[in-house]
Amino acid sequence: MALKLSLKPHERVIVGGAVISNGPATTTFVVENNVPILREKDILTEVQADTYCKKIYLTVQLMYLGEVPNVELAQLYGQLVSDLLVAVPATKNLISDITSYILEGKYYQALKQAQQLIQYEEELLNYVPESNECLHHDAEGSPERAGT
Repeated sequence: MALKLSLKPHERVIVGGAVISNGPATTTFVVENNVPILREKDILTEVQADTYCKKIYLTVQLMYLGEVPNVELAQLYGQLVSDLLVAVPATKNLISDITSYILEGKYYQALKQAQQLIQYEEELLNYVPESNECLHHDAEGSPERAGT
């Protein structure tokens, strides 16, 4: 099934592992085979992945764009999810949905669910008071209580 893409001036997109940068004018093209496609607005870099939920999104993004199955990414995903569920059990349903999509090989849908996870995390962080009781991450990125 063909997919018609329209790119804004200077917009970037990943198509089948290739990063494509548009020129100064709006462009439309058609992708005629089934390859991973990710628009610039949906791309998360390693530097931007500064929270657990964003790290989960980045891991799913790498699964979507890479060679699947990838044992290392699956292990990383499992560890991140495990840590998050301990810290925020209320994410269980979103994590369950993401995991189901991954197991079905529906990585794009898993990415969309992971975006919802990031939104939920942002909502929670907006309500977290600044105090010594807040969770911080140690050098390995594991959650720990401040002052421990």
